[in-house]
Amino acid sequence: MGTLILAVTALFLYSVGTALQALHFRGRVQSNLAITTLIGILALIGHGLLIAQTVHMDGGFDLSFFKSSVLISWLIVFLLLGLNLTKPVASLFLGAYPIAALTIVMMLITHTPSRLVPDQSYGMLSHIALSVTAYSLFTLAAIQAVLLYFQNRQLKHNYNSLLIRNLPPLQTMESLLFEMVWAGVVLLVLAIVTGAVFIEDLFAQDLAHKTLFSMLSLMVFIGLLVGRYTKGWRGMTASRWTLAGCALLMLAFYGSKFVLELLFQRGG
Repeated sequence: MGTLILAVTALFLYSVGTALQALHFRGRVQSNLAITTLIGILALIGHGLLIAQTVHMDGGFDLSFFKSSVLISWLIVFLLLGLNLTKPVASLFLGAYPIAALTIVMMLITHTPSRLVPDQSYGMLSHIALSVTAYSLFTLAAIQAVLLYFQNRQLKHNYNSLLIRNLPPLQTMESLLFEMVWAGVVLLVLAIVTGAVFIEDLFAQDLAHKTLFSMLSLMVFIGLLVGRYTKGWRGMTASRWTLAGCALLMLAFYGSKFVLELLFQRGG
């Protein structure tokens, strides 16, 4: 199937999913787990086939700026669909679906030099798999943190607002956020450990920036968890720390890619 057809199909399904969630959020339609899951799975299939045609290449995987973004956005939706089966996280689709659609569009309309990772490099691939899964989970945590931040603000100013009526109770929102952070921290630690084992020099020229910001983000997330259990941090404090850690992780993952691939047009 053609790349454009797969992309348009995935974009259409993500648009439908976003519209349904928006209508549910506004109280226009009833939430239906089966329909939500079906649309998400169909979108993932189209998205996944698109990845197979564009990211997977003979001999390896092209993890350049926008192609790696398409892979990460697929993982974000995949994780969210799984969480939505047991957790009240449907509101996160309003952020995850547009992100997935945007990455597909940007991949189609831009070109960056290839950065090929050989598919025989199992150690490197395990490090990359852990890294992108951690990043995907922290992206969901960032969306959750934004919702939690505005939920706290609305509780102080407009207790009967649309946001308050549609989100789970504040305590549930906070518990979900910290579950995501905990899982993300475990994956990020494993990603750093596998990087130290399988990458010859973590502080090489192209990796020093990534290593530094990954370690800084890990320290922020660990600081948040320590603050949670020693000082009872919650609400806006938890949201700010989560967003700070996610911002550092974004700099770690995309900073060097942006400079090398988009500014200097260097592949690898």
